[in-house]
Amino acid sequence: MLSSPETEVLTKACDALYKFASKGDENKVTLLGLGALEHLYKLISHEDPIVRRNAIMVFGIMASNHNVKKLLRELDVTNPLISQLAPEEDVVIHEFATLCLAHMAVECTTKVKIFEQGGLEPLIRLLGSPDPDVQKNSLECIYLLVQDFQNRAAVSELNVIPPLLELLESEYPVIQLLALQTLEVITKDRETRIILGEKNGLDCLLKILETNELSDLHIKTLAVLGNCLEDVHTLQLIQQTGGLKKLLSLLGVSTVPDIQKNAAKAITKAACDSEIRKILNEEEVEKCLLNLLKTGHDEVKVAASQAISAMCKNVESKCALGLQGIPQLVQLLSSDNEEVKEAAVTALASLTEASHSNASAVAEAEGIEPLVNTLSAQRDGAIANAVTALTNLALQESSRVSIQSHGIMSALVEPLHSTNSQVQSKAAFAVAAFGCDAVARTELRNAGGLGPLVELLHSKNEEVRRNACWAVTVCASDEPTAVELCRLGALDILEEINLSIKRKNKFSEAALEKLLDNNLSQKYSRLGYLSSSNIITDGFYDCGQIKPGAKFLSLEELSMQELTDRRAIIFINAKPQEDLAVEKAQDSPPPISKIGSKEKARKGKGKTEEEKAKEVTDITSQDQEEINLENSLWLPPSDIILMDYINDASKTILPLTTTREQVVALAQFVADRMGGSIERDKLHDFSWELHISEIEFELKCNIVPIGKIKKGTFYHRALLFKVIADRIGIGCSLVRGKYNRAWNEVKLVDDFPKGIAGLLLPPQEYIVDLMFEPGFLIRQGSAKADQYKRI
Repeated sequence: MLSSPETEVLTKACDALYKFASKGDENKVTLLGLGALEHLYKLISHEDPIVRRNAIMVFGIMASNHNVKKLLRELDVTNPLISQLAPEEDVVIHEFATLCLAHMAVECTTKVKIFEQGGLEPLIRLLGSPDPDVQKNSLECIYLLVQDFQNRAAVSELNVIPPLLELLESEYPVIQLLALQTLEVITKDRETRIILGEKNGLDCLLKILETNELSDLHIKTLAVLGNCLEDVHTLQLIQQTGGLKKLLSLLGVSTVPDIQKNAAKAITKAACDSEIRKILNEEEVEKCLLNLLKTGHDEVKVAASQAISAMCKNVESKCALGLQGIPQLVQLLSSDNEEVKEAAVTALASLTEASHSNASAVAEAEGIEPLVNTLSAQRDGAIANAVTALTNLALQESSRVSIQSHGIMSALVEPLHSTNSQVQSKAAFAVAAFGCDAVARTELRNAGGLGPLVELLHSKNEEVRRNACWAVTVCASDEPTAVELCRLGALDILEEINLSIKRKNKFSEAALEKLLDNNLSQKYSRLGYLSSSNIITDGFYDCGQIKPGAKFLSLEELSMQELTDRRAIIFINAKPQEDLAVEKAQDSPPPISKIGSKEKARKGKGKTEEEKAKEVTDITSQDQEEINLENSLWLPPSDIILMDYINDASKTILPLTTTREQVVALAQFVADRMGGSIERDKLHDFSWELHISEIEFELKCNIVPIGKIKKGTFYHRALLFKVIADRIGIGCSLVRGKYNRAWNEVKLVDDFPKGIAGLLLPPQEYIVDLMFEPGFLIRQGSAKADQYKRI
């Protein structure tokens, strides 16, 4: 029948097909299978207007089916349909042609075709149609088209704003809502926002907000206004007309959560611009945001907290929000809602940044404990910002002490294990901030936090790696932590980093230097050099030059090795054995006290004899374990002879008036204790190796206290000189050479020339002779100096 040449047959056939297709999707599929669309496609351009109308009606009703739309794209029906949107065509044709185009405009390819075939202009014109269905279908099609930025620019040029504003006054809510949705999309472009302001569109939007009967449109209206707030020019226009004050007052009295939430989100977006933040501050937007924090809806609290974070970039706003907002935000940290917690802690991090008053306010509001608790939150954003807020608070001494008392270092261990680079970076930064305190470093060490910190040195993220290096620099301020960091491989990693041009930075260099400066045994073993600022203390040992890539063993590990014919380990320890035992006991885990055992015994009253006997047996075994533990603690040997050396030097050398005299006297003192002066030609007859071997055999250990050495060569004497010089305040360096050579370098100021009194000469560097002419000062760089340093 659709192929009939008779107009009446075609008209009735199309009418019947329309009624059939209207009854359900199955009927549409049936018609598709029968090939009805191909015949109908020919009829949409039929010369008879009724046939044409009825054919387009069938197209419009069937286009909602996915398979139908697919075939319509293949038939390329967009151009014929657009041609039916001419003003002279029937309203019904307009209605169903726009309906078909609206169904098809969901697909990107169809959007492109409608744009290229000039479909936007007739669609915009039909927004002024007297028929509401035509308005709705045209508006829906335009809304889908403007999702593409190219179409957004085109509709602005085609003056789409006036008809859209007129549709806001439609009696049909669906049309009003579609108009607002379209405005929301197109006002993302600045040019469109300017046109909207010029066409008094802002007044129309504000009137909708003022009308309670249109409350269902308020959310979308706020979305449009939110876009307008992002533009300084438009915002100034709203402010000048009093619209901004009116908008904020409306938000202040609104109790609809969605409106409150969207309003806060609009403020957040707008506050990205500094000029806009200034304008919002002038209108006291802070009061509105603080009121939103008091609502009982979590989504509103989240949006308000995010807006507060954005407004904190304005100094005046930060002060105003901090005054009243901090107590409320601190309360939100205890929320069961993780999103609320994250938003609140983010706001606190922003408020406390570079603000001592706000940081103090957080502490006064008892916010430290909930902030520390937030470090175990489920969301990475909450953890990162909690760390940031705590770091901001740490700038104040009182707050830092309070945070440390809440176990901050133990709490940071978990964030250091995080896989999120932002959390890793912030956690490492916090370790650097709190690690300046010795107690905090000990806590981190005992909590196992140094391991994950060292692992962060491997990070491919530059910021994480930099902050980890800084944290290592700070933590390496004491020897126990530095030694532990080295044991965990920090030294090897840092050396590897500093060999890389891309990964090396000032922080990695500083970390390596600091690590070695507080682990002088390893520094001297690796670098063969100790400066005058590197003070040798008890516990130092010289195990010789370590090979690249070899593990540096601790003194306790070295003590467990069997006696070998290798180079002896020279040990420095001028501390009584009792002091060592006390220190070792303090470092080891506390044993079960006997008082505790007595308490248990007391609690045994009233028990049976068998239970009492069993309990006594348990207590006795525990006490025996304590004794075994104490006996198992390895203690480094004390060096009483070295203690005497230091005491003698303090009494005889320290009173000398000049540094030069002290250096010469100390050199002679050291040489006398280690075999005296040796003639250069008879150096090979000086059997110091046999002497050292005898000491090792006597001690049954490779570790030799330096005081036991009575026949010492270059490196023995240079080390003893450095040890005593550091104790009595003589600045000198220790340098390792080759073939058992080592020497000390000192800087001395020469006497000023005669007749030129008061002239300050620069210090000259000398090498101290401890072997051939003890006390003789050899000028650095001279032939004699080179001869002393080499065979």
